[in-house]
Amino acid sequence: MRESRDVVRQITVAASATFALIGAFVGSGASGGTPVQNAAGGALSADATVIAPAGAAFGIWSVIYFGLVAYAVWQMLPKQTSTELHRRIGYWVAASLVLNAAWILSIQFNQLALSVPVIILLLIILIRAFFITIKLPAAGAIDAIVTDGTMGLYLGWVCVATAANITAWLVAIGFTGFGIPEDVWGVIIVAVAAAVGIALAARGRAHFAPALSLSWGLAWVAVGRLSGDLISQPTAIAAIVAVVLILVSATAFAISRLRAEQTA
Repeated sequence: MRESRDVVRQITVAASATFALIGAFVGSGASGGTPVQNAAGGALSADATVIAPAGAAFGIWSVIYFGLVAYAVWQMLPKQTSTELHRRIGYWVAASLVLNAAWILSIQFNQLALSVPVIILLLIILIRAFFITIKLPAAGAIDAIVTDGTMGLYLGWVCVATAANITAWLVAIGFTGFGIPEDVWGVIIVAVAAAVGIALAARGRAHFAPALSLSWGLAWVAVGRLSGDLISQPTAIAAIVAVVLILVSATAFAISRLRAEQTA
């Protein structure tokens, strides 16, 4: 009976990955749809808000999707069928893939308000999956790269995307920031992102992937605010500082974990 449930889970993950790839294809504009950055009235474009990453930042999706497809294939292999890690994380991954496609569709249909709860739920699910990878160590280097690495990159990037998405929605509905200057809001949001990155590094210790993708996103926020039509030097400086703090913290926690394991 449990083996049958394992097969159902594996098929569900594979089907969800296919659905997510179709959504990504539509969201890229390759099928005749509007690219995400141009949809919803351009609310998610590189110059729409003070914390919008420069366009090149979204190239990380290619890496994440590759990792997700690799995971969908990896968890289908016989040796992975009954692995506790995949039993625990499989449906969370599947849910994230469905929500990923749902987010793209909400933007394609100009439902920016709907995209906010969708991406928040996606973030919550990825945090849950991240905690599972911490609790249940990967079985070998390949499993660590395909499972832990992919989910870590996915989580870190969605942290940045969630902040950008919520900010874009607030700007679109006319939120004026209680009179607080846009540059100040930019610094505040980046500071929150940095705190999240350091917290993930502290909780994950040797899980370095979230720090990499979060730093990638913030680095492109800095690039976007130093070029283009929406210049904000305070936000750019804050983003650069945040990248340094996140990477240094992640490195320090990883070294601490390795030393602890060596002395254990």
